[in-house]
Amino acid sequence: MKIAIPVAEGKLSEHFGHCVTFAVVTVDNGKISKQEILTPPPHAPGVIPNWIADLDCTDVLAGGMGEGARSMLRQHGVTVICGAPQETPETLVDLYLRGKLVDAGNGCGHSHHHGDSHGCGTH
Repeated sequence: MKIAIPVAEGKLSEHFGHCVTFAVVTVDNGKISKQEILTPPPHAPGVIPNWIADLDCTDVLAGGMGEGARSMLRQHGVTVICGAPQETPETLVDLYLRGKLVDAGNGCGHSHHHGDSHGCGTH
């Protein structure tokens, strides 16, 4: 299992599409075996979902994410969990492995500013 988490200042970043760094956590036998902080390519539609798939990530834990990015990741067979709390990658992975993190849909708190089409990768 390889989990990608958008991070800012060591904790989950709510903005998947504009995140500067991602924690990529490898889990073996229910334990974290490796954690890397990687910088994604420059933001453009579809770039980050494809980058995550190319890293062979199996799961993404995010705060909010646009429907386009979600569906692209799902097409690559990546499980997407949105609505994650702003915690450290280690805490989030632990919660996820214990079944305490469930997909809450688009967790972006800005939809009231942008209309229905907004999805945190589009502004």
